[in-house]
Amino acid sequence: MKILQIFKSMIFPDPNQQSPDHPPIKPEGTPSGSLVILRAFHPQIRIGMGYRLSKIYTRTGDKGTTGLGDGSRVDKDSARIEAIGCVDELNSLLGLLVTQCDNSELVDMLTVIQHRLFDLGGELAMPGHYIVKERAISDLEQWLDGLNETLPPLKEFILPGGNRAAAHCHHARAVCRRAERRVTHLAKQEGDSVSNNALRYLNRLSDLLFVTARTLARENDGQELFWSRDV
Repeated sequence: MKILQIFKSMIFPDPNQQSPDHPPIKPEGTPSGSLVILRAFHPQIRIGMGYRLSKIYTRTGDKGTTGLGDGSRVDKDSARIEAIGCVDELNSLLGLLVTQCDNSELVDMLTVIQHRLFDLGGELAMPGHYIVKERAISDLEQWLDGLNETLPPLKEFILPGGNRAAAHCHHARAVCRRAERRVTHLAKQEGDSVSNNALRYLNRLSDLLFVTARTLARENDGQELFWSRDV
């Protein structure tokens, strides 16, 4: 199917393509209705800088099923779609966090993570295809180590909050843990169709978001909120 070739060209780009500023262009004659498969992991997906979906609804999901990137259809409450939805929710929360964050270095970091989460959504939408690379995990670990070095040792449990940005980051951390649980459940059901890197990425990301929330809470002479048994 031509539409599957388009999907793979987006998620597995041509090696000669050097920049994300030059994405694949929609081949002539490809009907917009067939883009429903591509929307399995993100409803606003687009192909090419000059092309936009002209019709958002397709009616193909009216009976409770949706299409994956390999052309198969699954129930919308299936383990795979639940995992994809949690990753999409996490990405949306990071987008909200970015709008509340004044630290340009953290904004750059979070933006890169949003791109990698989009890759993860694409991987989950193509069973058996692996997209998340080892480099993406090592990036998280380097950011985590760098931020953690600036923080005092943790002696008490931390309550979500501190300021608006830190609270949003804690929310994203909690949803990241849920996404990890959903992908773990999917891996138990479908085995090798889910990569170990997908699980490792979400596990490491939740740790990074915890440290990022601590960092944000302390900005501008702010303080972290610690749990107390005496309250």
